Amino acid sequence: MTEQRSEAVSSAALDDALATVAASASRWGATTPAQRARLLRRVIDDTHAVAPEWNTAACRAKGLDPEGVAGGEELLAGVGMFVRQLQTYRRSLLEIDRTGRPRYPGPVTHRPDDRIAVGVAPASLLDRLLFLGDRAEVWMEPGVDEATVRATQARAYREETPVTVAVVLGAGNVAALAPKDVVYQLIVENRVVVLKMNPINEYLLTYWERALSALIEMGVVRIVTGDASVGQYLVQHPDVAHIHVTGSEATYNAIVFGTGAEGERRRRDGAPLVSTPVSAELGNVSPVIIVPGQWTSAELRYQAAHVATMIVNNAGFNCLTPRVLVTSRQWPQRDEFLHALEDVLATLAPRRAYYPGAHGRYAAFLAAHPDARRVGEATTDELPWTIIRDVDPRRTDDVCFTTEAFCALVSETALEEGSPRDFLAAAVNFCNEVVHGTLCATLLIDPRTRRAADRELERAIADLRYGTIGVNVFHALGIVLGTTTWGAYPGHSPHDIQSGVGVVGNANMFARPQKSVVRGPFRARPTPAWFITHRHGARAMREFFEVLCHPSGRRWLALFAAALRP
Repeated sequence: MTEQRSEAVSSAALDDALATVAASASRWGATTPAQRARLLRRVIDDTHAVAPEWNTAACRAKGLDPEGVAGGEELLAGVGMFVRQLQTYRRSLLEIDRTGRPRYPGPVTHRPDDRIAVGVAPASLLDRLLFLGDRAEVWMEPGVDEATVRATQARAYREETPVTVAVVLGAGNVAALAPKDVVYQLIVENRVVVLKMNPINEYLLTYWERALSALIEMGVVRIVTGDASVGQYLVQHPDVAHIHVTGSEATYNAIVFGTGAEGERRRRDGAPLVSTPVSAELGNVSPVIIVPGQWTSAELRYQAAHVATMIVNNAGFNCLTPRVLVTSRQWPQRDEFLHALEDVLATLAPRRAYYPGAHGRYAAFLAAHPDARRVGEATTDELPWTIIRDVDPRRTDDVCFTTEAFCALVSETALEEGSPRDFLAAAVNFCNEVVHGTLCATLLIDPRTRRAADRELERAIADLRYGTIGVNVFHALGIVLGTTTWGAYPGHSPHDIQSGVGVVGNANMFARPQKSVVRGPFRARPTPAWFITHRHGARAMREFFEVLCHPSGRRWLALFAAALRP
């Protein structure tokens, strides 16, 4: 298990942390976009310097080999994702300095229901080379036109507003999330920050302090540790103007309404304990919608590896891990695909169940579905890859649809509709109305089926109520890119928060985004280096990270040499 060293922290120490960042607020407000860009350049360099130790520590805590494929995965999802976000903010700051706002690449297109979509990736030659064939757009809320988009970008740099204090309650699963949330508050929202670490990953404290040293020295960031009482003290402090939490719906409810029967009563009555504004990125029963078609053998193997990669990432301890595969009962290749998926999982060693409560959650799902298929042998501190097949979609209260497993487990449900057109409409309705949460979803559709049902596909993308939608690409790319937004679909109320409220990422600093859509080829060539089945993925991910930090011709050659090796 991950080392936990949380201990009591005095209120005086917390008051001091808050006072320090509050005293530095005016200094932060006086820094120009160009000065902030230079600060981020130093953070990138400092993160690069500490990356080997940071990644080794994270791998050790999760039982991974830092030199193996899983170690490369951890590097990309941890330090690499953080650096990618820093680079996108740095570019936006330099554009604000030159033109007054971040410049998005476009195009701007009209979408159903009086919405426009703004192209945000690829945003540079670097993007085109790193994310071959992938593109992304941010859809705006209905009624927002392009003139409004441009006029409301980067409001923190256009309006004379005081810099305030934010508290970030960090996630415990992915090593990049808490530092990313801190920088988002600083750069996009113009707030100084006290970060309260999750006890699960307090072992990363020294590495985060070194990576963020430029901001800590300036006094605009402080990092504190401690148990839930520390977080409770911070969120109720009168000097705090904003709270951001990454975690579970239960964590949000405990913070905002309290715990136990009294907390539940407050939630039902809409009587929060905390009046400070809260943004939150919470969990999701993430669906992968598999549109029936006629797949070639190569396509079927590719998508089995694709979905397996989604499932095993971070041992399943992600809010974006697929939790339910939505298939068609009439799809002739349904069983063949599910067998191929199990075959891929059978080649992958089980991983340490490092996140607290994993075994209990896993047992609860197996109690409800004792016929679950377990793949591979696991030790006492691991969990086997597990698929619960053929969950009845009419049982809308099934745990597979209502509860995020947050472990190495995925379910599958089959809808009756057989034609791609009918299936797409039914799948959208099922995911919107039955599956809990609105954070992210993926659609998989082969090119031949897509040509025949393109209008229905675009209608499905428009109608899905998710904050990020991947089309033929893992929806996780929506948090990796950084130019996209990441967060729940808008509209949740505090008493029914589901996947949260507000966004992070958003390097273009849009004021009224609704969702992000990331699209890729059905079968990318070459196979992406981040696939768990890529033989040279570990080396490719290390070279990918080096390119993110310091692009150069030599680094590009090394990356391509690793990524293109069979």
